[in-house]
Amino acid sequence: MTYEKLIRVANQIAGFFATQPNEDQCAAVATHINDFWEPRMRAQLLAHIADGGADLHPAVIGAAGLIRRPAPV
Repeated sequence: MTYEKLIRVANQIAGFFATQPNEDQCAAVATHINDFWEPRMRAQLLAHIADGGADLHPAVIGAAGLIRRPAPV
């Protein structure tokens, strides 16, 4: 999966949770990514965030500390 697609999907997730009242957006984004994204996708997203997170919704960047880091292979 390319960074562009990861960014688009992560931003869609953040956009959805932005519409939910009384929801901790960052925690909700992290929970969704932890539950549904495979380790390789999480690793790519975290690498993109570490490189500055260009074009990512602020809630995705805020979720970075809550996203499970995959074990190195």
